[in-house]
Amino acid sequence: MNKNELVAAVCASSGLARGDAVKAVEGVFDSITHALKAGDEVRLVGFGTFHVSKRKASTGRNPRTGEPLKIKASSQPKFKAGKGLKDAVN
Repeated sequence: MNKNELVAAVCASSGLARGDAVKAVEGVFDSITHALKAGDEVRLVGFGTFHVSKRKASTGRNPRTGEPLKIKASSQPKFKAGKGLKDAVN
């Protein structure tokens, strides 16, 4: 499912007009993004938790040349599915 299909599903399930559904979906995505940028965690009970994981700097190797590379530290967004979502899928 892509974003347009998600918007269509929100329209169908909520009865919202397409324009309102687009605003709602984008609003949810923006809110999650801003919370993660601020270092917060987004916990949706029964669905899952979005959080940011810090990755330390490390040394890797270029697969073509075997030359060592420095990999800089970064922040990675992560999602952990909740019990309700896991039960619905299984």
